[in-house]
Amino acid sequence: MPDSGPTVLVIEDEPAMRRFLRASLASNGFRIIEAATAAEAVSLAQSHNPELILLDLGLPDGDGLDLARRFREWTDVPILVISARGREDDKVAVLDAGADDYVTKPFGLNELLARMRVALRRSARVGTEAEKRITVGPMQIDFVRRRVTVDGNEIHLTPIEYRLLAFLAKHLDKVLTHRQILREVWGPGHGDETSYLRVHMLQLRRKLERDPTQPKLLLTEPGVGYRLREPGA
Repeated sequence: MPDSGPTVLVIEDEPAMRRFLRASLASNGFRIIEAATAAEAVSLAQSHNPELILLDLGLPDGDGLDLARRFREWTDVPILVISARGREDDKVAVLDAGADDYVTKPFGLNELLARMRVALRRSARVGTEAEKRITVGPMQIDFVRRRVTVDGNEIHLTPIEYRLLAFLAKHLDKVLTHRQILREVWGPGHGDETSYLRVHMLQLRRKLERDPTQPKLLLTEPGVGYRLREPGA
């Protein structure tokens, strides 16, 4: 087992899946700790301080959704859900509970590794200079001056458009649900008014994307929400 790679807490009650993840992740440089129950997961998370959590939703002593909420009470460690539940409602619920991303079983190893790398990169940026200024492909956002440029040209955004973009940027590469975005940008009384969000996302794409009909930065997660993606992620 490697000594210096990121520590990943795998929370999965199926022995065959744990064996697969153990071998696959260890061979790609990760250090693995494993839990088969929610109670064991909480104990290991507190004692080992993992850099990433892989969470299955179906656990013998509780639901992974509740476990994600418990983790979010005391840690910001990235949580990547791996589950056979593939409905949009399930994805929205777990993301609203605080998970960073969601992969539906069965999944390819390369996809899982890519999602893990994205989550770890995003986590590493928190608390760094990237919070003051961030570059996403041809776009740069200066949070201090509230200034947005694309290819060096300043882009005029309305206050709502800027708040929307800034919220997505501060959670770069993370899937944000419609409700999370609406509550943050428009306020707690607007959590279900997705028409507002669609209109302003369309306007942002027209101003920021080279081809608004085929966005490369502001991506739609169908039925769930949106993600600001770093090119190459």
